[in-house]
Amino acid sequence: MRPREAFKALIIGGSVGGLAAAHELRAVGAEAVVYERSAGRMQARGAGIVMQPEVEALLVGLGMSAESVSVELRERQQLHIHGSPDRYEAPQLMTAWDTLYRALREPLAGVCYRLDSALRRVRVEGSDVTAEFADGYTAQGDFLVGADGIGSATRRLLDSAARPAYAGYVAWRGLEPESALPGGLLDLLADRFTFFGADGLQMLCYLVPGPGGELAVGSRRVNWVWYMNVLERDVPRLLASRSGRRFTTFLPPGEMRPDVVAEVNATAEASLPPPFAELVRHSEVFMQPVFDLRPFRMVADHAALIGDAAGTVRPHTASGTSKAFGDAAGLAAAMRGWTPGQDLPAQRLADWEEQRLIHLVRLSEMGINLAERSELGTATGRRFFASS
Repeated sequence: MRPREAFKALIIGGSVGGLAAAHELRAVGAEAVVYERSAGRMQARGAGIVMQPEVEALLVGLGMSAESVSVELRERQQLHIHGSPDRYEAPQLMTAWDTLYRALREPLAGVCYRLDSALRRVRVEGSDVTAEFADGYTAQGDFLVGADGIGSATRRLLDSAARPAYAGYVAWRGLEPESALPGGLLDLLADRFTFFGADGLQMLCYLVPGPGGELAVGSRRVNWVWYMNVLERDVPRLLASRSGRRFTTFLPPGEMRPDVVAEVNATAEASLPPPFAELVRHSEVFMQPVFDLRPFRMVADHAALIGDAAGTVRPHTASGTSKAFGDAAGLAAAMRGWTPGQDLPAQRLADWEEQRLIHLVRLSEMGINLAERSELGTATGRRFFASS
C-alpha cells in the first residue's frame, strides 16, 4: 500500500481555537477533522475579544482583514463614582466570539465537523491514534490535537493530575444590542473602551459586532465584564440555575435565578459608577468563575494540547484567544513536512513546546499581576456575595 502523503489530524474541540488549528494544519497539508462535544449551536462563553496580531495573521491568511470583523474604538475612558471620566486617545479593534467563530467556520464548510462528540478515550498504537467518543463513535488518525478548553477531556486523559484551580473571583458578563440601551448611556460608551476599578472589583466595557457580524451604528452590541472577589464556597450558589441544570464553569444568559439578579443589581448600585450600574440593570447577565491552570506540558505521544487545554491565562491579558491561535500556528509549523510512516518530528515538537511554555508562563504571571493590582484573587481584597 502506498503511504499517504498527508497526515490526518483529529482536533478535539470545535471552538475558535480548534478552528484555528484546523486552518493552520490544513495550510501545511494535513487533513483536519474537528470533533465538538456540544450537541447543538455553540454557546459563546466569552463575548468580547480584543484583536491581537495572532488572530489578525490567520484572518489575513484566509483573505479577510481584522477591520472586517471588528468595531474600531477611538478612546479609552476611566469612570469614577463621582466626577467626569478621564479620557485619552487609544485606537483599538474589538471583535466578538461569535463573529470570529463564523469567520473561521465558513471557510471550513467542506471539512468534517462532528457535533455531540464527547471524548471518552484516546488510544495510541504504534503510529495510529484512535479517539473514542461517548456515543460509541470512533475516529482514527495520525495525530490528535486537544483544543477543548479549560475543561479539556483530552488533558484529563493525557494527564489526570492537571486540574484547574479557582482563582478567587468571578466574571459577571453582559452582551446587549446597542439599540436596546438608553441614548445617553450609549453616547457615553460608544467608540470607547470604558473601565473602572476599585478594591476587589474591576469592570470594563466596549462595543463589538452585532450577532450576525454587523458593524453599522445601531446594529452592534455592548459587551461588558465585571470582575469581583467571591469566596469559593459561595460560587455554587451563584451558579445554581433557574432551570435546575447544573453548571460548574459557566452560567449562560437567562439561567440566573431572580434572587441573584436582584443581588447583582443591588451590588452594582452600591459599588459601581452610575453609568455602569445602569448598564448592568439593562442586561441579561451571565457569569464565569475565573480559573488558573499553569501550563507545564503540551506534547504527548502523537498528541498535543493548545489553548486553555494546555494552560490558562487571566482574562486581563486579553490574550486567551490569541494564545490558542499562536499555539496552533507554531504546532503546524513544527508538523510541516511530516507524513505518516515517518518518525514524528520530535525535536521540532519539543522546541515548539519549550518556546510556547516560556511564553505562556510569562503571560500567566502577567495576568496574575494585573489582577492583583485591583486586589482580585488576593487574600486582602474586598469580597462580595458572601453567604450568611
